[in-house]
Parts: sequence; C-alpha cells; structure tokens
Amino acid sequence: MTRPIIEAGDFAIDVGGIWDPASGRFDHHQKGFDGARQSGVPYASAGLVWKEHGGRCVEALAEAHAGQRLSADAAQQIAYAIDADIVQYLDLSDVGAAKNAPGGYGLSAVISGFNPNWMDEQRLGYGEAAEAYRLGQFKRAMEVLADIMANAVKYRVGALLALEQVRQAELLEDGKVLFLKNAALPWSAVVRKEMPKVLFVISHSISEQRYMLHTVPADPDTFDARADLPEAWAGLRDAELAAVTGVADATFCHNGRFIAAARSFDGVRAMAKLALQAVEPAGASSAPAP
Repeated sequence: MTRPIIEAGDFAIDVGGIWDPASGRFDHHQKGFDGARQSGVPYASAGLVWKEHGGRCVEALAEAHAGQRLSADAAQQIAYAIDADIVQYLDLSDVGAAKNAPGGYGLSAVISGFNPNWMDEQRLGYGEAAEAYRLGQFKRAMEVLADIMANAVKYRVGALLALEQVRQAELLEDGKVLFLKNAALPWSAVVRKEMPKVLFVISHSISEQRYMLHTVPADPDTFDARADLPEAWAGLRDAELAAVTGVADATFCHNGRFIAAARSFDGVRAMAKLALQAVEPAGASSAPAP
C-alpha cells in the first residue's frame, strides 16, 4: 500500500508508521514505538484501536445486541475486561510474544486461517480474481470477529444485570445453599467473591426442566471447589444414583463431582442436604479448634 493511499484514508490501521488516534492512525511498526498496557503487555494495532474506541463500541453493541443503554463508565469497564480476555492476545500474537495465544489454536490463529495460503496464491495468481478473493476472505473474518465481540459484550452485560438477582436469591440450609430460579444466570464470580458461606448452588434449568446442583469453584481457574459432591455419586445416573442417594428423581452426577441434577426441586434439595451432611457430618462443629 503506497503512502498517498494511506494518507487519503479516514483511518489507517497497521500501516503508515503513525500512532495518532485523533487523525485515525493506528500503527505500531514505527521505530521507537513503545506503547504498552499498565500490565506491560505491548500494544499492536488491534489494541490501539480498541484502546481508543472500545468503550464506544461496547455502548453500541450493548444497545444493538442486548437492548441495554450503558453509562460511559460501565461500557469502559466492559471494554477493559474484553481487552484483558481477547484483544491483548491478538496483540501478543501480532508482536511475536505468543504464537497463537491463548492456547495452541487461539483467536489469532482462527482469524489467520482466513488469509490466502500458498495454494490459493498459486491457484489465483495476480489480478482481479486474487484481489476479489482476498477481499472476500477479509469480510468473512470481519463477520466472525464482529460476532465474537458482540457475544463478548452480551455476556458481560448479562453478567452485570445478573449481579443483583444473584445477590437477592434465596439462601437455604442456614445460608450454605443458594437457590437460583434461572440456571442461565452467571453466578460463579459473585458467589465466590461475596458469599463465603455458600458451599452449593441449586439452579432451575428452564430449558431442560430440571434442577441442577453445583459446587462453588474455589477460584476462577480451577475445578477445585469449596466442597465436592459425595464421592459415591460420581458418574452415576438415574436408577443407580437414585439407589445411592435415596432421591427417586435424581438423574445424574458428573464424574468430576461438580454438578448433579434431579427432576424436581424437592429432589435436588434433598441431594443438597446429603452433600452438606457429607461435608459437615452431624455433630461436627464449624468453630476452629482451640
């Protein structure tokens, strides 16, 4: 791309050798560029664009895809979270600090898959057909990324709106079990941070018409829980699980012992009581030893 073409554009991203948001220039290849996040993760062009426009983009996506008008501050907080979860990994890959972060087939690799490969180059050669193919692939990649960003905003807007519902949900069994009327509510973070007494969560799966019994993760990056479901339940289903628990409508317990289910609220609550008894046998004191 020649410089006159770059200079004629309203925006120039990843080309041109200039970082100047006010004039729509977002390049990071120029000598002396040292833009980086407070965490030390360097900026590439994706991050520079998101840094400048992320908050307003979140506002627009929240209204278009979630029907919610966010304050500028709330939108910016979501933009920061999306940078931490998504955008910074595109930048890390771009600057060579991580090949396909996160993981071996992360978002950068998925989007790179839309680039023409050597077989496409050999098949199409040089000319209008090749340019049309490149443009078509670019548009397809843009559509995928647009969906990813819209879903990221919808998820975080939903989590924001769910906070009060989770905080106001009914507590059972002396505050050790939380009951949510909708299993789709994102509850893990707020329970982990604000409800240290809760060991298990019951939720109603409206779409599946059953009740779920969840353990509470000890931290966001592990399956380790504050308390596991009983070992004897692991991997059992239907009649086998009903026989072990004495709950007639028990349907399954995951082999990892972090989730189980029953068809009725009474059934899943009975399972929750059994799980609590396994964690805190009758007569055991929760007070620390002298």
